[in-house]
Amino acid sequence: MPISIQPSRLMQRLPEQFFAQLTAKAKKFMDEGYDVINLGQGNPDLPTPPHIVESLREAALNPKHHRYPPFRGLPELKEAVAFYYESRHGVQINPEREVAILFGAKTGLVEISPIFLNPGDIALVPDPGYPDYWSGIAMAGGTIYPLPLEEKNGFLPDFSTIPTEILERTKLLFLNYPNNPTGAVAPLSLYEEAIRLAKEYEFLVLSDFAYGEIAFDGHKPISFLQVPGAKEVGIEFYTLSKTYNMAGWRVGFALGNPAVVRLIEEFQDHLYVSLFGAVQEAAVTALTSSQACVEDLRSIYQSRRDLLFDSLKEMGWQAPLTQGTFFAWIPVPKGFTSLSFADYLLERAHLVAAPGIGFGSHGEGYVRVGLLTPEERLLEAIERMKRLGLPHDAR
Repeated sequence: MPISIQPSRLMQRLPEQFFAQLTAKAKKFMDEGYDVINLGQGNPDLPTPPHIVESLREAALNPKHHRYPPFRGLPELKEAVAFYYESRHGVQINPEREVAILFGAKTGLVEISPIFLNPGDIALVPDPGYPDYWSGIAMAGGTIYPLPLEEKNGFLPDFSTIPTEILERTKLLFLNYPNNPTGAVAPLSLYEEAIRLAKEYEFLVLSDFAYGEIAFDGHKPISFLQVPGAKEVGIEFYTLSKTYNMAGWRVGFALGNPAVVRLIEEFQDHLYVSLFGAVQEAAVTALTSSQACVEDLRSIYQSRRDLLFDSLKEMGWQAPLTQGTFFAWIPVPKGFTSLSFADYLLERAHLVAAPGIGFGSHGEGYVRVGLLTPEERLLEAIERMKRLGLPHDAR
């Protein structure tokens, strides 16, 4: 007889992976032969720029990378990160003390909670927000206090609504702009207020800047680290996944407060021996060579965004205009929940959209639609929506 396999309490605390269910539903229709257009994913559809791929190829042939790299990453990659942040955001970074190399930003955003939270400690988390914030908090036995992101407030948190007794127990504040899933961008004043509160109540600010290079209409997103006092109270997470279509490469960084960076590296010493050296060399190429590929990518996403929102407007659909990221946050028609509307789109039009409830309770009433498909497929998706004959008053 096999032994009884029992997971730990930590495993039992982990939140359910909501979007795994979404993928399974879509796969069922695909397996039945339907032409499914997946607008629910956050996976870039375009290839990594050729000069970065070539850099990887050349580096992979070098025998020096066929051994374990330094535990905390190649110094030249940390220097490239510092170069990028100064040239792009005017932020001076000490590469040795203020950069931790991550296995993708997701890893850092999950592991930061076990590094700093004790059971019962509070983390302030955007709602709707990136679900993997919840995973790390659950691992640590921490408590989530949701910060509603509402359309009437420009999808920005209202810090004035947080009770003092909550702030006194807070250890972490997660911010994410440009925002997934709402597509909103943040003003300087949001970060200034966050820094003021962090100093007063002694908690860390964690800026998820994954979409920092994807904004539209000439807008340049603000890096948290640009704001005076930012390094005193927190760090920023950055990734090459979105900026350079390197989602499968798993290259991310945590930058800022040196004490926090040191603890991240110490934690990771117990888990990893850094990234494959050839991948790190290719990341150096991405950060230090021409950024024309980033401009081209941004232009492609803006064209797709404009196509989608122009079409929605023609259909009489009122939706908040995406300002950044490669997502659109679309209100569902009357009579639907976010989940029932996502199911309706899949069953009737073979379109995949991500239900807003999967991002938190305040995501109810919306679906997230990705701009990660060619324009001809996006047009086909729009035509399928039109054929459904949904009411024009989608609010």
